[in-house]
Amino acid sequence: MNLLLTATAAFVVIALYFVFSMARHARRRRPVRATRSLAGGVVSGSMGGACILLVFSYYGYGRLVEEQVVSQIEFSQSAPRVFTARVMVDGRMDRVFELRGDEWQMDARVVNWKPPATLLGLDPLYQLDRLSGRYASIDQELSAQRSVHALSEDLTLDVWRVARRFPLLMPGVDAYYGTATYLPMADGARFEVSLSRTALLARPLNEAARNAVGDWGQ
Repeated sequence: MNLLLTATAAFVVIALYFVFSMARHARRRRPVRATRSLAGGVVSGSMGGACILLVFSYYGYGRLVEEQVVSQIEFSQSAPRVFTARVMVDGRMDRVFELRGDEWQMDARVVNWKPPATLLGLDPLYQLDRLSGRYASIDQELSAQRSVHALSEDLTLDVWRVARRFPLLMPGVDAYYGTATYLPMADGARFEVSLSRTALLARPLNEAARNAVGDWGQ
């Protein structure tokens, strides 16, 4: 993060230098030099803006080093096909959601880097996106009441959204993609959710969860 902040400051200073240089050449009626300074200012300003975007995104996303546990989720059944899900993430308050259906699904966003971004020592970023209920039957999935909940807040500056809408502004992004995992819900079941560099993974933690996974699809 310190290196990223240093790079941001450097690009901003360089951009300001080109702006003042362009103004000076324009006053002295040197159009060619003014145009060169303008081009330099645009390039360095764009790089500075990208660094600022990364700084803000690093505060809203988590850093993915290797496969790591990102959440635990525990269920209690309140009615047929209605469950209360308690989502536990280290460093955050537990959150409780109502899910309807037979299965639960958790989605996440992942951003990987390539040079020149990797030269700044950037790790892949991830953000838990949403939690939803699923029905085993396609007919019920189409007609029954759905339940979906956001697991993160929208960021003012979000590298994921910028990479999707303006890929040319994020040349350091190697890949950005969504990943999801789903397993059956059961009363008292507790699961652990991990994230590798390619996918979310869910594993049962107690007997209720193991029994639910063992009976899945039967």
